[in-house]
Parts: sequence; structure tokens; C-alpha cells
Amino acid sequence: MANFDERKDSFEKKFALDAELRFKAEARRNKLLGHWAAGLMGLSGQKAEDYAKTVVKADFEEAGDEDVFRKVKADFAAAGVAQSDHQIRRHMEEFMAEAVKQIKEQG
Repeated sequence: MANFDERKDSFEKKFALDAELRFKAEARRNKLLGHWAAGLMGLSGQKAEDYAKTVVKADFEEAGDEDVFRKVKADFAAAGVAQSDHQIRRHMEEFMAEAVKQIKEQG
């Protein structure tokens, strides 16, 4: 029975670690996405940093990525930036891969 409890504890720890890494990766992805979007909207410096923070905060509205996608899409529309849904989602995927890579490199 002790062996089963050890395995259960191990799985629970791995699940918690995976959830924490996913949370960090999504936050980093959103920041990268925010900086990319800010650049397309002509923002730089502190304004770009502030905008990136709003993209990170947008992810807390609901579960999943749709809240972030909708924010960036709406901001692009308001700023007159032409980006298709596919282009935005593709960048979200690319930035997620980059975020995971950066987090793994940090160890």
C-alpha cells in the first residue's frame, strides 16, 4: 500500500508542476503576444509594455485562450491593423512554443 501512496503522491506532484508550468507559459505567451501586437499598433517603450500587461490580464476573464484572442482581435480592429484570425492564432501558437522553450531553459 505504501508503494501505491508514493506513486499517487508522485503523480499529484507532477500534475501540480505541470499546471504551474502551463500557467507560467501562458502568461509568458500572452506577454510575447502583447509585445508583438503593440508593435503592429505602433506602440513602443512603456506604452508597449503597458499594453502587453493588459493582454496578460485579459487571460483571467475566462478559462482558455479565447479571451486573449478576442482582446487582441478587437484592439487590432480599433487600431486599423489587418490581421486575420488565423494569423493571430498562429502567432499565439508560436509564442506558446517560445514561452515553453524559455521556461525550460531557465530550469
